[in-house]
Amino acid sequence: MSSTKSTVLVVDDQAPNVRLLEAILAPRGYDVRTASSGEEALQAIATDDIDLVLLDIVMPAMDGYEVCRRIREQVDTAYLPVVMVTASGDEQKVKALEAGADDFLAKPVNQSELLARVASLARIKRYQDTIKRQADELTAWNQELESRVQNQVSQLERMSRLRRFLSPQLAELIVDSGDESFLDSHRREIVVVFCDLRGFTTFAEASEPEEVMGVLDEYHQALGDLIFRFEGTLERFAGDGLMVFFNDPVRCEDGPLRAIRMSVAMRARIRGLAKAWARRGHDLGMGIGIAQGYATLGKIGFDGRYDYAAIGSVTNLAARLCADAAPWQILVTERVYAAAGSLAVGQDSGLREVRGFSRTVHTFDILGLDSSRTVS
Repeated sequence: MSSTKSTVLVVDDQAPNVRLLEAILAPRGYDVRTASSGEEALQAIATDDIDLVLLDIVMPAMDGYEVCRRIREQVDTAYLPVVMVTASGDEQKVKALEAGADDFLAKPVNQSELLARVASLARIKRYQDTIKRQADELTAWNQELESRVQNQVSQLERMSRLRRFLSPQLAELIVDSGDESFLDSHRREIVVVFCDLRGFTTFAEASEPEEVMGVLDEYHQALGDLIFRFEGTLERFAGDGLMVFFNDPVRCEDGPLRAIRMSVAMRARIRGLAKAWARRGHDLGMGIGIAQGYATLGKIGFDGRYDYAAIGSVTNLAARLCADAAPWQILVTERVYAAAGSLAVGQDSGLREVRGFSRTVHTFDILGLDSSRTVS
């Protein structure tokens, strides 16, 4: 590394001595600063970026020993290289060492010795500066890392909370944006899907709890994957009952069709599981109901335990249609069937008296999807 980056402070109350040292160092590329007293030297060290001090011992008011001691007392300059310029022998050197000097030069100053000692200590100062810079960078990096970790923990907590009822894609989108305003109570038209297992109550009464939990785990795992794939919002699991809705919190124009497509995929997947269940002696089927209408949505619960819920008659209607559905049947309202368009293949299931509703409900039985029209 070039010596031009080293700044040397020459401290001596005798101007000829200062000029001599400056004349030797400046042509070698050193940036030479000067001070004619101890106080002036300490002020220069406090305000300037000094790499090395050439310090005369004998000065009025404050001698070199005191200057050196004060340099060592300050945290920022405790390791600043100091070369004492002595006029006598061992006694002054011992006192210089006690004051904290790093090296010595005897008067009259030998030019080669001066340059060698200054170069050596300047190199040590550069090493010290490098270590300090790296330590500062490491401290800053640790602080940044700590901040990032805290931010990531906060995001993970938010993600964990949101993923309880949102698809991973939507939860990540909301966490990245930092916007949780959707949790506030609001009114919106949604499409609700309600499904449960036929024969589950009988199965649960006749089976061991561990076996019931095993079936439920397979059931939930199978449906959960599809809910995420179709980006539905999971409102709740209730035993074998499950409720999902579309068009909130993120709007989707194809809510009715998306609900039907998800339901058809659910039915196909659970039918596969039902064959395995049947081999274990469990007679289980599945029913699904789908309805469309307005609901009030938002966060409900208490501090430490919240859910995202939809409140309204549309949720009750979907649940009632699910209850009325035969095993493997998907019952939808006329409104849902019409909005889904020609991609949904179904048949008219007539008017139904639905418990809790004063009017009859026109329903359709979804048979499947038109594969020639369906897009993934």
